[in-house]
Amino acid sequence: MYVSLVYKSLSVKVFFIAFCLLLSLALQAQPILPNYQVFWGKTINGWLVIRRWQDPADTTQIVYLGLNPVTFRTRPLRGLPVQPLSPMAWHTATAATPYGLALAAERFRSTPLQDAGLQRADTNLRGFSLTIDLCPSRKPLDRTFFDRLIAAFDSAERPIPVAISLTGLWLNTHPADVVYLKQLQYKRKLAITWVNHTYHHAYKPAAPLTQNFILTPGTNPTQEALLAEQAMLARNLMPSPFFRFPGLVSDAAVFNQILSLGLLPMGSDAWLAKGQRPQSGSWVLIHANGNEPAGLADFFALIQSKSTQIRNRQYLLYPLEQGLP
Repeated sequence: MYVSLVYKSLSVKVFFIAFCLLLSLALQAQPILPNYQVFWGKTINGWLVIRRWQDPADTTQIVYLGLNPVTFRTRPLRGLPVQPLSPMAWHTATAATPYGLALAAERFRSTPLQDAGLQRADTNLRGFSLTIDLCPSRKPLDRTFFDRLIAAFDSAERPIPVAISLTGLWLNTHPADVVYLKQLQYKRKLAITWVNHTYHHAYKPAAPLTQNFILTPGTNPTQEALLAEQAMLARNLMPSPFFRFPGLVSDAAVFNQILSLGLLPMGSDAWLAKGQRPQSGSWVLIHANGNEPAGLADFFALIQSKSTQIRNRQYLLYPLEQGLP
């Protein structure tokens, strides 16, 4: 009798946990900002427009996400006249800009199953671009990494340019760490490019790559990208036009789907934890979510070996857009 009651109690608890998890996932799939959608347009002062939504505080007001096609910077646009464009007219308007040229270069990089997209910048750069992925994790942000990074480069660069790839689930579960990163940006210790890394970052350890990450059956790549953007905007983080596939895994169809949103898929030619060594202009990949300490150790071993060059500004970190084709 006692065993039966215990079993029933456990069954109820398991059911309740599963129900809460499913409810959470259902809620997460809902739009975060009212009527958030892809929108093509431009303003009279040269900004491109890639998204629009209703202001949550006043749904009669429309907000646009503007993109500077020269600097790759984004910002919300309010109260500006916006000219809607067809997708073809929008691409024509961007074609000769640095952003448009990068978008065109991406179209030739869709085929690899892993690491499709732009992987590096100009090989004449004296250093590399640092990309830091924050996949979903129960562990806290590795703040010691950021302290050491700032200590290593602060005398040579301030603010220090880095790209941080964000997932929606990581944002949801690490509010204090989000505040910490925003403070580093506010204090001009870091110049952060916020990269879209999807909302859920699906992953199944036993699944083959062709059915894993964003290729997991049932995954909607467009929804994953747009939800991640909304999660950033809801926290006053400006999503850049750069996008990183979870696990660096994609296929041509999904790659082109992301490209059609105006996003620039980014791979890496130097995933440190996999033993890949950075070259001049590399886009170095590490994880600071507590799940890949080996990559962080390799990074600081590299930085230690370059310490004199860093102090003399002969070896630096670069923003992603510098040196793009």
